[in-house]
Amino acid sequence: MSRRTLAGGLAMAAALTLTALPATAEQRSVGFPSARFPLGARPVPAKTTTTVAQGIDLYDVKAGTSTDGYTVTVLMPSGRDYGTLPTAETKAAEVEAAGETASLQKVIRPSVADAPSQTVYMVRVGLWPLKDKKKAEETAETLKEAGLKVKVDYLGDDGLKTTGPWNVKVAMIDARTFRGSYAASLGASVAKRETVSSMAKARKALVGVNGGFFNIHTAKELRGEPLGASVVGGKLLSEAVPGRSAVVLKGRTAKITELKTDVTAISQDGERAEVNGINRAAVADELLLYTEEYGAKTPTGGTDAVLDANGKVVELRASGGAVAAGTRVLHGNGVAADWLNEHAWQDWTVRIDTKIVDLRTKRAVKLTPDLNVVAGGVGLVRNGKVKITAKRDGHDSINMILRRHPRTLLGTTKNGSLILATIDGRQPGVTVGANFVEAAQFMRWLGATQAINLDGGGSTAMVVGGKLVNRPSDGAERAVGDALLVLPQ
Repeated sequence: MSRRTLAGGLAMAAALTLTALPATAEQRSVGFPSARFPLGARPVPAKTTTTVAQGIDLYDVKAGTSTDGYTVTVLMPSGRDYGTLPTAETKAAEVEAAGETASLQKVIRPSVADAPSQTVYMVRVGLWPLKDKKKAEETAETLKEAGLKVKVDYLGDDGLKTTGPWNVKVAMIDARTFRGSYAASLGASVAKRETVSSMAKARKALVGVNGGFFNIHTAKELRGEPLGASVVGGKLLSEAVPGRSAVVLKGRTAKITELKTDVTAISQDGERAEVNGINRAAVADELLLYTEEYGAKTPTGGTDAVLDANGKVVELRASGGAVAAGTRVLHGNGVAADWLNEHAWQDWTVRIDTKIVDLRTKRAVKLTPDLNVVAGGVGLVRNGKVKITAKRDGHDSINMILRRHPRTLLGTTKNGSLILATIDGRQPGVTVGANFVEAAQFMRWLGATQAINLDGGGSTAMVVGGKLVNRPSDGAERAVGDALLVLPQ
């Protein structure tokens, strides 16, 4: 069997090399770095600066050039685009039998703080410049006709060596001079999704970015549900995923940490039950709390205890009703429904005890009216050093760690300033996005001593002065679960 290594960009892309960046100096204020762009061959970036308001500067940054092209990737029996060496060799033989020349590519997914490196193999056919995507598509069709499952890949998305380009927006909020505040928004309701533009307009925000991941695997009408802790105006609207990164906003301060939430229902007869979740779909035998911000009916097939503002049970009903203004609903099914029927009688009082704990300090976080929390997806930088916690946050796959995607990033500096950044991607020849390692390096370059990855991909959006300033990969702004807003007061 004849095999060759793909020429050009693919030949360089055998493994990801981590660039060791110098430690960021402690800053008295936040400012755009004068050093070369930290990704690729470290080109000199072109940037324009706009003063948004006192203490807020917006940087439009472009760096790098387009040299990547297209290839055809053969899918493995698992449906993935990579596999073990024996599996890849078998697929390469099938390509050769179909009359095309196969190339085996060894790919090393780098290690992160909580997961070791991984070595896999890909089978690829051909290499075409950016302008010849149609030729790659024609080869893909030939291979499909031979019974192979394939896809056309843009090499800039691989996450290996690239020259870019990158299209970036950075909002820097200086802790010394900014006089506004930070907030979270879930839009009109928890259950429904909304664009960052809409949420920013409703609060007259100076700057807004999309927040954390939301649940795309639940019922369509509930897909605004945050996957992690959400606090808006001092009200806990979604429980934490223990250990998942989050940003805690209080007034004009922002802190990155990990959170744990504990919610307990305590009946007036002294009986206690763990509340398993807040404002989300229920599973068997769970006790759930729904607030008036939910924006959907409670699940059917259980029992609802409707509580007034003082915790008095004003109604015990079959589930499946709305959550009226000024009320909360405890919903149970299975054994949880039994608990409600035994300990949440009408006119009784059921107290909801809510605790949030900062897992870094081991201290309670008080639910005051100026407290807001947005859940992050992956920790990137901790105490000035790259520390990618992909496995803890459920994102330790090759696709999430190594491949490039659009990113929404948040960082804080030594003096408490806030950095918000979007890196557009999935736009061949225009902008390539970033992988987790690149995102962490980029935030360190900007001066962040703590940084996290928020939701990205087609969700990545930055709104400044009521206008969308980045270019979402979907071609239009996507409705998302929540947003982080920078307010004038």
